[in-house]
Amino acid sequence: MPKSTVEQIRERFDRDVERFSNLETGQSATVDAPLMLELVAQAAAAVTPGAGALLDIGCGAGNYSLKLLERLPGMSVTLLDLSRPMLDRAVARVGAATTGQVRAIQGDIREVAIDADSVDVITAAAVLHHLRTDEEWALVFAKCHAALRSGGSFWIVDFVRHDDESVQALMWARYGDYLERLRDAAYREHVLAYVEQEDTPRSVLFQCDQLRAAGFAHIEVLHKNGCFAAFGARKP
Repeated sequence: MPKSTVEQIRERFDRDVERFSNLETGQSATVDAPLMLELVAQAAAAVTPGAGALLDIGCGAGNYSLKLLERLPGMSVTLLDLSRPMLDRAVARVGAATTGQVRAIQGDIREVAIDADSVDVITAAAVLHHLRTDEEWALVFAKCHAALRSGGSFWIVDFVRHDDESVQALMWARYGDYLERLRDAAYREHVLAYVEQEDTPRSVLFQCDQLRAAGFAHIEVLHKNGCFAAFGARKP
């Protein structure tokens, strides 16, 4: 079955703003969402303590920008998302939380031009799993490296797969059990179906290799639980 198009993904997120607007719980279908949100904010502040500008790729309703602003106040923020309703919500929330400039860009990171050496921190939460080909992964990681100033940091939180098929089957089953405990069997089947339709996640090790190839250093895995991970790296 063909994967969802960018337009189909955008339409789904246009209808789902409220689910992505809870800073305390995060997206409940993501295992350990609040923990990873907090860990990325802490790590970004520790690695890039003087940060003045943030690029939030796939910003949704702005949760990651808001959490980073708690620890790096006053940053200017560039919000990037496919969905205009998501961007509108993020601009309202983030604009009320910072004295810096807030800029919204509706578009796809694969196509949007980002100025070189223009930001200190980049976050990409629950978005890169929509990349399809190796070439797209390389393009996006290179673009993020170019956008960061020297010493800047790039943080990823995402749905990941496993290169060993036996481990992948194990982790997929564990994720299904988590979803059923979270709500019920129907919810499990609903989530697993749209993941199968929309997503093409890659392993943490694949993405670490992409970070190195793009020129990043000091790669750190902050957290991994089953099919979800938080990790990042610094631009020398």
